[in-house]
Amino acid sequence: MRSGLTNIFTVNVFLNFKQMNNKVEITWTEDMAFEATVNDHKIIIDADKTVGGKDRGPRPKPLTLVSLGGCTGMDVISILTKMRVKPDYFNVEIEGELTEEHPKYYHTIRINYIFKGKDLPMEKLEKAVTLSQDRYCGVTAMLDKAAKIEHKIIIEE
Repeated sequence: MRSGLTNIFTVNVFLNFKQMNNKVEITWTEDMAFEATVNDHKIIIDADKTVGGKDRGPRPKPLTLVSLGGCTGMDVISILTKMRVKPDYFNVEIEGELTEEHPKYYHTIRINYIFKGKDLPMEKLEKAVTLSQDRYCGVTAMLDKAAKIEHKIIIEE
């Protein structure tokens, strides 16, 4: 019996020994509201009024889409900058489609990369988006294990 406890302890020590790259704190404030501390920034997360919240902040699941948009958006701009392509405008729109059954999660995620600018080279935009989706965006890599992720590039004049 004791050796089993030792093994569990050893595993826990090993897991705790690994360096953690990110840490957030989520503190309950009242009702359904929480204050999240992320990189020393505060975000209020709350539920809809119909389920006991007061709608003081975004819901957790859509914040997942925010993380995805920020991750892939930063990748795309960084890659395009290295390619010396500078759009006049860049926006990432993301829509997540939830399952019907609990636990509800995004089974399909659609990303629209929207660019504005003159003479934007589509092949470079496609390359930047593909590199983000297939190689660099860690949020995409995580979500891709649970959801179908689709994307489209839109150039507006």
